[in-house]
Amino acid sequence: MLPQPSVSVCIPVYNGERFLAETIRSVLDQTYRDFEIVLLENASTDASLEIIHSFADPRIRVERNATLLSQPDNWNRVIQLCRAPLIKLVCADDLLHPRCLEFQVGPMEADPGLAVVAARRHMVDEQSRVIVPRRGLGGLLGVRTSVEVARKVVRNGANPIGEPGGVLFRRDHFFAAGGWRADRRFVMDLDLWLRLLQYGEFLGLPETLAAFRIGRGSVSAENEQAIYEDQRLLIEELGESPYYQVRGIDLALGRVLAPAGRARRQTLFAISRFNARKEEKGLAAESPD
Repeated sequence: MLPQPSVSVCIPVYNGERFLAETIRSVLDQTYRDFEIVLLENASTDASLEIIHSFADPRIRVERNATLLSQPDNWNRVIQLCRAPLIKLVCADDLLHPRCLEFQVGPMEADPGLAVVAARRHMVDEQSRVIVPRRGLGGLLGVRTSVEVARKVVRNGANPIGEPGGVLFRRDHFFAAGGWRADRRFVMDLDLWLRLLQYGEFLGLPETLAAFRIGRGSVSAENEQAIYEDQRLLIEELGESPYYQVRGIDLALGRVLAPAGRARRQTLFAISRFNARKEEKGLAAESPD
């Protein structure tokens, strides 16, 4: 057993063969080196396990589910398998900037009062081309209280903090908060970020340190309506909680702006589909009969 690392980067994998190698390489290329990668293979039927085993690095630890778990159960299990006090979950098709851990670990180690450190991210297509650069954290840069973050999230009507790849959090807080919630499957990340902020403050970094892939077969692309409904429920839940002190004006703005957030997501999915079809047509034209 290797010494306990400072950070666990966990990657839950289910049929992720298309982008998995690129994702793993983006983690291994970090300038900050004191981390482990926990890869939890969720009974995939493709070549995911072979791809995982093609990497020979002592920081990689491979675990496998004997039977297929639901996404919330799988994500909870991969955190349970982590050994470090700081956690980052990276989906098997997303990417990290080489300095992601370097920029995020320092503030967390320097300030025990921080519960969540988040960075901006690029939105990329299936060829890793940037669709929308430097997205997220509007009005959330610097240190923010849970009340400030909750009010901003409600007013935004979507997810201004971002997906797991752009966020670093504490393992102890994760379990104290109850982990990923199955009844919020399509906003599990945003729901967790808000619950973690009951244990400390939020830090938003101005740097772009991750990339979220908009792919045709991704959970986000295939469940856009469910994402919209879950976000609406979360907004109302935050509004009813006395802890977050969400005001009536915040709720009113969130209800109005939620459809705009949905339209932005739909536009991103459409651009990604267009780029993928264009790429396929180009490859077909180049290949000999």
